[in-house]
Amino acid sequence: MEKSCTLLVHFDKGTPAMANEIKEALEGNDIDNKIEAMKKAIMLLLDGETIPQLFITIIRYVLPSDDHTIQKLLLLYLEIIDKTDSRGKVLPEMILICQNLRNNLQHPNEYIRGVTLRFLCRLNETEIIEPLIPSILTNLEHRHPFVRRNAVLAVMSVYKLPQGEQLLDSAPEIIEKFLTSEQDNSSKRNAFLMLFNCAQERAINYLFTNIDRMTDWGEQLQMVVLELVKKVCRANKAEKGKYIKIIISLLNSPSTAVIYECAGTLVSLSSAPTAIRAAANTYCQLLLSQSDNNVKLIVLDRLNELKTSHREIMVELVMDVLRALSSPNLDIRRKTIDIALELITPRNIDEVVMLLKKEVVKTQSGEHEKNGEYRQMLVQAIHTCAIKFPEVASTVVHLLMDFLSDTNIASAMDVVVFVREIIETNPKLRVSIITRLLDTFYQIRAARVCSCALWIIGEYCLSLSEVESGISTIKNCLGDLPFYTVSEEGEAQESAKSSQVSSTTISSRRPVILADGTYATQSAALETAIAPPTLVQGSLSSIGNLRSLLLSGDFFLGAVVACTLTKLVLRLEEVQPSKIEVNRTFTQVLLIMVSTLQLGESSFLPHPIDNDSRDRIVLCIRLLSNTGDEVRKIWLQSCRQSFVKMLAEKQRHETEEIKARAQISYAQPDDLIDFYHLKSRKGMSQLELEDEVQDDLKRATGEFTKEGDDANKLNRILQLTGFSDPVYAEAYVTVHHYDIVLDVTVINRTKETLQNLCLELATMGDLKLVERPQNYTLAPESSRQIKANIKVSSTETGVIFGNIVYETSSNVQERTVIVLNDIHIDIMDYISPASCTDVAFRAMWAEFEWENKVAVNTVIQDEKEFLNHIMKSTNMKCLTPISALEGECGFLAANLYAKSVFGEDALVNVSIEKQADNKLSGYIRIRSKTQGIALSLGDKITLKQKGGS
Repeated sequence: MEKSCTLLVHFDKGTPAMANEIKEALEGNDIDNKIEAMKKAIMLLLDGETIPQLFITIIRYVLPSDDHTIQKLLLLYLEIIDKTDSRGKVLPEMILICQNLRNNLQHPNEYIRGVTLRFLCRLNETEIIEPLIPSILTNLEHRHPFVRRNAVLAVMSVYKLPQGEQLLDSAPEIIEKFLTSEQDNSSKRNAFLMLFNCAQERAINYLFTNIDRMTDWGEQLQMVVLELVKKVCRANKAEKGKYIKIIISLLNSPSTAVIYECAGTLVSLSSAPTAIRAAANTYCQLLLSQSDNNVKLIVLDRLNELKTSHREIMVELVMDVLRALSSPNLDIRRKTIDIALELITPRNIDEVVMLLKKEVVKTQSGEHEKNGEYRQMLVQAIHTCAIKFPEVASTVVHLLMDFLSDTNIASAMDVVVFVREIIETNPKLRVSIITRLLDTFYQIRAARVCSCALWIIGEYCLSLSEVESGISTIKNCLGDLPFYTVSEEGEAQESAKSSQVSSTTISSRRPVILADGTYATQSAALETAIAPPTLVQGSLSSIGNLRSLLLSGDFFLGAVVACTLTKLVLRLEEVQPSKIEVNRTFTQVLLIMVSTLQLGESSFLPHPIDNDSRDRIVLCIRLLSNTGDEVRKIWLQSCRQSFVKMLAEKQRHETEEIKARAQISYAQPDDLIDFYHLKSRKGMSQLELEDEVQDDLKRATGEFTKEGDDANKLNRILQLTGFSDPVYAEAYVTVHHYDIVLDVTVINRTKETLQNLCLELATMGDLKLVERPQNYTLAPESSRQIKANIKVSSTETGVIFGNIVYETSSNVQERTVIVLNDIHIDIMDYISPASCTDVAFRAMWAEFEWENKVAVNTVIQDEKEFLNHIMKSTNMKCLTPISALEGECGFLAANLYAKSVFGEDALVNVSIEKQADNKLSGYIRIRSKTQGIALSLGDKITLKQKGGS
């Protein structure tokens, strides 16, 4: 039988002769050899060996030793070995150690006494404990606190034995008397813990008798007091008020651990605004006073929980929370900003944005390596604030535009996207933003940022001066035209340079037709780049940003430049009365486009222009050459209208998310509501009155009602054995974040007593049994609850299987085994719907290495119905907007996303098509960072996609 232990150490058993070697070493006189031999014996016992032949040797040669290390190892040995036989009777040889234990309890050395008392806490055999009780009680008066604190624990363990009350019926009175006179904090803590567990009324009386001195108690005792308060308040809610006063008084404790526990206890017991405010203030103080980043992250989690249930109170503390931005850790800063963004209101928005602006300015110092990432977070936060409260945009937009030239491209992109949205939603800022953008455009060095900035210039330069400034700015950034020169070269130079692959000149002779129809030979023009590739890459700061990017081969940007210039020329025709100026600008713009095409098709660049960019530039040239009213309307109006629709869709999507996160509460019509106005307020404090109000409100709105409690409990009951088996068992499975609790009900359906009944469990997957359940004796037709804890380490479908083993009183020698049904742990218990940006989704999709591809095989014939079924079956959220899924085209592609409790990401792409016979075909692709999620989700989808339950 496997033995439970608290320490797992790898140990090589070696040869069978090791037991004899240990015996020889124990019989010798060398202390060091004895110590090593005892360690080997303990390792063998932990490894499953029994070695009963060593017991008498240890009794004879180890028990009389005075060495402290040997005595400690002896106690470990005695703790591990079996002390009872198969019938549960104490082995006769165990009586031999009683005298030794009594001697140790009277030993002049306090260490020997203490470790022996600690050993007695782990003994469950009454026959061994009973003769030692007088010696245990004597140690309660020992001069050394180490002995006294262990003696208290020994008394508690004796009293908690099945026959403990008969063995030591006066234990509560003895410990209460001990507690009143004890000065050592650890001993007082153990004594109070004993009263708390064994005589709760005495613990409560002691607490209220000494309530004035409670702040002087040590940290350990104060923590036990909090445990007592939580237990009493949950059992008797009517007395909650007087205990909450105790918690609030403990908030002044010098121990940070105590005040953290006080805050958590306050939140769990009371919903009164005064209590919640006190808890929130405590968390904010801890956030600033603690230097450990892990502590800060834990406190931020607690604040986030408060924000969800008590947002009105947390709004008052948003500036205190934001002080955590002083930490250099990015995870802390990210959590802090996320909490603050959900607490902004019209009253605090100005203060929040002012603080964020100061933090943005600080990132320019360059003291920290990750300033770019932090700046990106701040820009996104300011963007969110400006969208929720447009009036603050004017105070931040010009500051952020200084970062359009940021070397961190992600940060610069966030800024330009912010500017693009603000210029549409805040028409009053349009002129100032365009002016500032044109002034700083030449500093932008990233192609993606340039493209977005050019789009803004093309759409929002409306007046004559703005249009002319926009065209002038683009021309200056492109530099002089053409992008390369043309010169005549002789044939000799051509041959000399033809062998140089990297040469920037190419010459050849070709036939031409003259005006009179005759043929002649002419030297072809030689192409010489103004700036060779090495010079372009080395001196970006000395030439225009658009020119340098074009010469590096970015012709997508060239197409954007052409489109922007086309819009500006079309608008110039509307606002410029002088046709001469319009024609001059028209000619210059055409020259820029043609020069871009020539550059792309020349041999100067290693990569020619791509077909998409070339076709786009050619389209712009044709539009400018022949523009109709419909085309003008499309280019000057429809593009911005599409952008406005995109912003409206984004806003609607965010609003739907907020509504989905909001708590939906239902109250039963026959629920009892106590109107506190009609109650007697005599003797009630303000805190108790507030608590009554909050409880009434929650009861009225149904916040106390959990979603389908009874139905969920019934659904989670699994039958483990058959109705005809002699032992019936069923399990109620509770899945927490990091562990699974099995509450197994075992019923003896026979007329016999079942002895040594044991629930044996084994797991498959990333599940691990924490502790093996103990053996029980089950009377005829009686039942027992057996609990088992299973640790979960990753998101993966797992299986728990096992059996029930027992002996009957009629036949002790034979053990009966009943095999249990398997318990399948569903991956859906560990993942929940989540959101992320499209950019983040694509980045994770490219990064994750595990992919599982599942073919669509379903009886469902509607694409959207099938998508909704997959979302419900996999507990995932659709990231694709509803507007993108509208219409009836026979095709559907959608991205789904979920996150596990362990922080793992699950990505799913659904691509389906309706066939001619109305059946759906396609694939569902799953990607994740771990193999477990990909395989488990694939199995789940395969099982569920046909439309089954």
